[in-house]
Amino acid sequence: MPAKVRKTWAQQLQKNHLVTIAMSCAIVGLSRCAYYYQPKFQDDSVIISVLNTVTDRHLRWGFPKCFNRIRKLRYQ
Repeated sequence: MPAKVRKTWAQQLQKNHLVTIAMSCAIVGLSRCAYYYQPKFQDDSVIISVLNTVTDRHLRWGFPKCFNRIRKLRYQ
């Protein structure tokens, strides 16, 4: 089961049966980290364009070398 479904089950347990977050997560098999996780949507278009520029210029470079170059250019 996806974590999203388990999170809704845990929330329903808390609402209907008055159990703690830790107990509801243990019942549905979800870690508390996954319960509190908030996805961070960010625009990766800048990184994509920089990666395309690097790979167009250096065709034989693999992922580690491209990754290090992008980090060296101060992109995160």
